[in-house]
Amino acid sequence: MIKVDVTLTNASGLHARPAAQLVQAVNQYKCSIVRVAKDGREVDAKSMIGIMSLGAKQGSVLTISVDGPEEVEIVQLLTGLIESGFGEGE
Repeated sequence: MIKVDVTLTNASGLHARPAAQLVQAVNQYKCSIVRVAKDGREVDAKSMIGIMSLGAKQGSVLTISVDGPEEVEIVQLLTGLIESGFGEGE
């Protein structure tokens, strides 16, 4: 299992479009467990509603936990997506 902390950089936070991007990215893989946590609350990264329910805003620190055969690739993909601001150019 890999756990990493990443800071949310986009100004609008985890609204519907970035949440959908995260879920779509995770669903490309056959990982056994992918979780995202904020302030001690953890949700399934395959659930858009779960991701949005975190209420993550710019500057929030998210903890990504991945367990499975492709965990390194998934962590790299998700951290890159978050650190890039989901392509929002902000």
